[in-house]
Amino acid sequence: MKLIRDLLVLASGILSALYLLNISFGVAEFIPDNIPIFGNLDEAAATALLINCLAYFGLDIGHFLKRKGDGNKPAPKTHDIDVTK
Repeated sequence: MKLIRDLLVLASGILSALYLLNISFGVAEFIPDNIPIFGNLDEAAATALLINCLAYFGLDIGHFLKRKGDGNKPAPKTHDIDVTK
C-alpha cells in the first residue's frame, strides 16, 4: 500500500512540476490566465500540490514561506466564562 501511495504522490508531483514549467507553452491550461482573479488559481493549486508532494518525501520547503515572527506569538489566553447565568 505504501508503494502505491508513494507512486501516486510522485506522479502528482511530477505532473504539477511539468504544469508549472509550462511545457505546452500555454496551449493546455485548465483556466486561461486572462480571466481576472481566477486566471492564476490553477498555477496556485499546482504550486501547493508540488510543495505538499515535496514535503511528503521529506523536502519541506514550506518553512521558507513562513513569516519570521510567526514562531514568537504567545499562546492565546483562555478565560473561564460562566454562560449559565
